[in-house]
Order: sequence, then C-alpha cells, then structure tokens
Amino acid sequence: MSKAVSTIHIDNEHVRVTEWAFEPGAATGWHRHGFDYVIIPVIGGMVEMEDGEGKRTPFEMIAGVSYFREAGVEHDVINGLGGELRFVEVELKHRPG
Repeated sequence: MSKAVSTIHIDNEHVRVTEWAFEPGAATGWHRHGFDYVIIPVIGGMVEMEDGEGKRTPFEMIAGVSYFREAGVEHDVINGLGGELRFVEVELKHRPG
C-alpha cells in the first residue's frame, strides 16, 4: 500500500494546516489525532477508515463539505475505493486531546 502525500501549509502556535493527496490505494498510515480537527475535502470520494481492530468502514468525502472531529481519533485513512482523493486538514492546537 502506498503512502498518502502530506504537505504542511501552515504550522504555528494556533493551527496546523496540512493538505493530503491520495492516489488510488494510498493510506495515511495508522495515527492518533492529538488535537480537534476539521477536514475540508477538495477532491472527494469514498475512503475506508480502519480502526484498531482492523475493521474498515466506508466513508464518503464530498468535495466542499467539511466535517469536524474531536481529538483522540485513532485510524488509518485508506483510498481503496476510487480515484484521486485530496483534502485539507486543519488541526486546532488550542484544543488538545
């Protein structure tokens, strides 16, 4: 499985803004979110969220439709169901988990 490409655009004491680009089959790798965060899909599509037990749950990212998650989420995000996927992640550093 290939690795998704991350590009940090802003990283200061308030926020970290990272752009994620996924080719088909790419994944973020297992990680835990240390801060509350917002995801803004740029190029949407179906992904799979893999949890700690290896269970994969499909999730549709719709371009332009943002969503919020609280700190502490642990998962791997896998683009195993379609074409190119791209989203921006905004981590809110003033709200650590």
